[in-house]
Amino acid sequence: MAATSSTTAATLTPLLIRLLRGASDLASVAATHAKLLKSGAASAVSSSNHIIAAYCRCGATACARDLFDGMPDRDVVSWTALMSGYSAAGRPRAALSLLRAMSRTRGGVPPNAFTFSTAVSACARLADAGLGRQVHARAEVEGYARDEFVATALVDMYGKAGCAEGARAVFDDMADPARNAVSWGSMLSVYAQNALGHEAVQLFAEFRTRSDGMSPNHFMLSSVVNACAGVGRLGVGKCVHGTVFRFGHECNGVIAVALVDMYSKCGFYEYSRKVFDRIEQPSVICYTSIIVAAAKYGLGRSALALFSEMIDRGVQPNSVTVLGVMNACSHSGLVDTGLHLLHSMQSKYGIGPCASHYTCAVDMLGRAGRLDEAFELANEAQVEGRDALMLWSSLLSACRIHRRLDLATRAGQRVSEFNQDVAGALVVMSNAYTSAGQTDNAAAVWSNMRQRGIRKEPGCSWIEIKDIPYVFYAGLVSPAGARAGEVMMLLDELEAKMREKGYKGKLGSTRVFDAHEEDGEEGKGVMVGVHSEILALGFGLLVIPKGMTIRVMKNLRMCCDCHDAFKLISGIVESEFVVRDLNRFHHFKMGSCSCNDYW
Repeated sequence: MAATSSTTAATLTPLLIRLLRGASDLASVAATHAKLLKSGAASAVSSSNHIIAAYCRCGATACARDLFDGMPDRDVVSWTALMSGYSAAGRPRAALSLLRAMSRTRGGVPPNAFTFSTAVSACARLADAGLGRQVHARAEVEGYARDEFVATALVDMYGKAGCAEGARAVFDDMADPARNAVSWGSMLSVYAQNALGHEAVQLFAEFRTRSDGMSPNHFMLSSVVNACAGVGRLGVGKCVHGTVFRFGHECNGVIAVALVDMYSKCGFYEYSRKVFDRIEQPSVICYTSIIVAAAKYGLGRSALALFSEMIDRGVQPNSVTVLGVMNACSHSGLVDTGLHLLHSMQSKYGIGPCASHYTCAVDMLGRAGRLDEAFELANEAQVEGRDALMLWSSLLSACRIHRRLDLATRAGQRVSEFNQDVAGALVVMSNAYTSAGQTDNAAAVWSNMRQRGIRKEPGCSWIEIKDIPYVFYAGLVSPAGARAGEVMMLLDELEAKMREKGYKGKLGSTRVFDAHEEDGEEGKGVMVGVHSEILALGFGLLVIPKGMTIRVMKNLRMCCDCHDAFKLISGIVESEFVVRDLNRFHHFKMGSCSCNDYW
């Protein structure tokens, strides 16, 4: 009789284990667990491991832990399965506590490569480089740090913790056979996520030359496209788009969204729209991406049309979609339309307005000069922390533009309460005082910034020539290399022609360093007071063939003086310029701008 029971258990166990592997709900797992208990097979370590893994897949970590604690013997699979369950359930610290407990248990259970990769992934969820380094050190001691799974997990962990250098050190330490498409893709993703676009582009070039014919996957391609978007590398982005077609990824939704974003951020909205129009069934992410692109170009009515099309096709918008439409209204002067969307988004789409929506509405009213309404809304909005800083900074900027020093002072007081990321807003406050002739108050703002150690981010602009970015800073012409002198001469000539057309400003004063000056270099020069975008434009006019659009990227908001200069120069040289600043795109053509001086 006992032999028959043993035979039955041996026959049933493989079948029940297969049922466990395919189970996707807790009831099925519990029922199969009960059958294994009844057959007497549940006490086996391998069976218990399968049950733990099944419970964890269903999110029932408490059941998995009860079973784990009742096991008389556990192997490395038991520990790793429960660790993985905790990490997947959003309890990474519980997972890491198991790693520490493994060595303290009776007899000790040594971790394997899967244990370490699971522990490193838990550290990645926490974005904690300190804990990650501890696990990394233990993996080194145990001899698993160079395992391809562990090393790839370490690259991802350091990247999520904001430590790109640590990720690259692990990546460089991997043997070439261990560098597969996943590890290359992880390192590319680290650079893209940490705003290191140039490094991502360089790494992708290295991949193409060193990967022994390995094909890039869609994760890798989307990462490098996102990197190109971040740094405005249109030439490389186009090449990667060609690679997307070559390897048959053109229908991949993730890459399509990345391409829409890349082309829009590089000044080619029409290309973004072409990519979007080829997507057969656009998701909410696809629609959101093209709506945000339209907003950046001030195409408010196009954004609204896309939003209506999206609703008609039954695609439910999310919070970011609505914010994109509101931004489009803000940059197009469609204030009442934007405000109606703010007040109806909860009832129509079930989306409650958040801090970003209120900040956008305040910005919208401020741009339109409706500052009293904007101030009232800012006071009503329940926002805190960085969100409050952004809201009051936006209002402060609008008050300065519309010369409302009374409200600017009150908004400036709210901004000054913050300790971080306030440099730009305080500079706006200083400029508002200067515009009102209150130079002492303006000087006091700068003095306060120096005392608090607050420094303004330096403005820079860059232009891409034959896939090479040239980055200019205010007054510094040296990035133009041997042609720096020509840039200065050209800008002087343009300034004279601008004056003939009534230009009252001044681009700046020119001085060329002598080769014998201390720290001087032959051909190096400065144009004191000239903003970076003007210098980038001058270089572009010299090296880009006439008739081609010149595209300039800028890390800050374009000022009114430079905006006027670009308009005049576009008419003088009869060329088109596209400038991407912090807020939007400006398309200059024959003396006018696509923003209609509304930005």
